[in-house]
Amino acid sequence: MTMQLRHGAFSYLPDLTDDEIALQVRYALDHGWPVSIEHTDDPHPRNIYWEMWGLPLFDLIEPDGVMAEIAACRGAFPRHYVRVLAYDARLGRQTTALSFLVQRPAHEPGFELARTEGAGRAQAYQVKTYAAAAPPGERYAD
Repeated sequence: MTMQLRHGAFSYLPDLTDDEIALQVRYALDHGWPVSIEHTDDPHPRNIYWEMWGLPLFDLIEPDGVMAEIAACRGAFPRHYVRVLAYDARLGRQTTALSFLVQRPAHEPGFELARTEGAGRAQAYQVKTYAAAAPPGERYAD
């Protein structure tokens, strides 16, 4: 069994269908949460700032506009991770209320856990993504 990147809500479930994605987007919109779409080819767990696809989508009441933007992002970046984020601004700041993947590359090379020993035999660990060994734009080649 191949391990997949686990990122955001629903990450241990099978990939969501477009109908299931639309239902989650509707849930976010029903709660008044603006939605944005982001993509990356460097899914390192500490890489929380992905590239935004367009501007956040405010004042929508139907998921159709979001689904069209997801399709456009997928078409432009077929080998990137694509995620949807919904923001709750009730506390006066932008708080992520919901985040989930809507696309992943067909092949995910995974991560390396590197261990080093320091002074006093202290162990330090570093997570490196195998994908980042290739330059941007050449990662996740078919």
